[in-house]
Amino acid sequence: MAQAKSPQAKTQFGYRRHPDQDRTGVNLAEHPIVVVGAGPVGLSLAIDLAQRGQRVVLLDDADRIGEGSRAICFSKRSLEFWDRLGVGDRMVDKGVVWSVGRIFHGDQQLYQFNLLPEEGHKRPAFINLQQFYAEAYLVDRVEQLPEINLRWRNKVIAAETRNDCVALTIATPDGAYQVHASFVIACDGARSSLRQMVGADFAGQVFEDQFLIADVKMTAAFPTERWFWFDPPFHAGRSALLHRQPDDIWRIDLQLNPDADPSVEKQPENVRPRIERMLGHDKFEFEWISLYKFQCRRMAKFIHGRVIFAGDSAHQVSPFGARGANSGLEDAENLAWKLDRILRGLSPAGLLESYHVERSAAADENIRESTRSTDFMAPVTRQEARLRQAVLSLAKDTEFGKRMVNGGRLSVPSVYDTPLSTDDRDIWRGGPRPGASMLDAPVAERDGSSIYLTEAFIKQGARFTLLEFGNGAAADVPEGVGAIRIGGVDGLVDAQGLAGKRYDAEPGTAYLLRPDGYVAARFRKAQRPALDAALSRASGLN
Repeated sequence: MAQAKSPQAKTQFGYRRHPDQDRTGVNLAEHPIVVVGAGPVGLSLAIDLAQRGQRVVLLDDADRIGEGSRAICFSKRSLEFWDRLGVGDRMVDKGVVWSVGRIFHGDQQLYQFNLLPEEGHKRPAFINLQQFYAEAYLVDRVEQLPEINLRWRNKVIAAETRNDCVALTIATPDGAYQVHASFVIACDGARSSLRQMVGADFAGQVFEDQFLIADVKMTAAFPTERWFWFDPPFHAGRSALLHRQPDDIWRIDLQLNPDADPSVEKQPENVRPRIERMLGHDKFEFEWISLYKFQCRRMAKFIHGRVIFAGDSAHQVSPFGARGANSGLEDAENLAWKLDRILRGLSPAGLLESYHVERSAAADENIRESTRSTDFMAPVTRQEARLRQAVLSLAKDTEFGKRMVNGGRLSVPSVYDTPLSTDDRDIWRGGPRPGASMLDAPVAERDGSSIYLTEAFIKQGARFTLLEFGNGAAADVPEGVGAIRIGGVDGLVDAQGLAGKRYDAEPGTAYLLRPDGYVAARFRKAQRPALDAALSRASGLN
């Protein structure tokens, strides 16, 4: 990795000694949850758990926000999760909002797409935001929560899994110390040391083609869109990508030959001519330069006893499609509520197995899509190259050809098919099915003030919640379950009709939402016995 400038380098944190370091023998500190890695996934997971009342120790072996922009593309689903954590507004206010993408072949546009063509959503399809900003905002939120103890320059160097805990040995500038944790969550990235400590490894594919990342600062008239080129005139025979970031920073990805020497290619004096050919001028400065190879791999098991893996420590995908960070954030929101219920004794420990089942299936889907994108962008065999050329030629004139072009299919929320979801027993023409994430829509309070369904869900405390479309008396809601009522004499008003449309609602329709906003069950008429059964199933109780 080469770096020219680092505007985030000032975001550095000092090491502080903790009283745990003075405890030894039978007096070792015991913590319910230790999260390892203060990147976006670890920070978000810790915040979610803390907001649910859990005490969390968060360890990071560095003392600063990570270098370089790295992940920049965050999805609507991630923003809705961050809204629940209290940081969504900061992310969107700073980020560059976009929904339109364009695909080019040579210097001709093949087609364009809009990822959120409908109105009536609180959050946009995507924002572009440098990862160091996202991490800084999350750290600010962590510092507001006394339930989280964030320890910089604390590196886990040993982990021993026992029946009732994990014994961690942690290195610091003052020497090593030990703690015991009921659960350890490994969010320590693609080079996870904890993965090695439990004797696990990745399985999958590493592709030979390399891509050059150059973040450049410049004033440009390009629209706020995602532009992707196959065989552009400025980079013949390869692919290129252009994205806008905040602060007049532009992300440029250029495909290189498989045998390109990284130590040579990432030197600024060698990168500059490539960028000048692309832009047609030299009025830019480098902010960050790096190289990467596509990797589509994952662990066989995300749970190893009391050590649980999330984000890049559990799975890796190519960056085209923005599936890495967004998938990791989905790991965090999936795990937090389940771990909280287990620690509170509300659900059995077996509920954790659903985390592995759901998120490993999501990882498989992301790997599958990323592999297809990579095969199309960087064909290896002569047959693959001929197929791509044929598809690109067809895409100029046919709709089915456009659908076959793959310049990185963008991240979408995972849809789960697991025993936690109740099968449909009614007839539906649309709406999110069990295992899908809730849909947003604008509604209004009785006083006329506007609110979105995702905001109404946050007001319920991100717990199990029944979303009900009024039909006379309110449904008999189980104890501890929140309620969002639309219609009736006391419910929210669906003035635009979008909530009813998106949920295929009739009078009496109801959706049982999980604490992560996923649909556990849906009913044309919510009867208490059916609600109890669905809640029990979604809680891992049967």
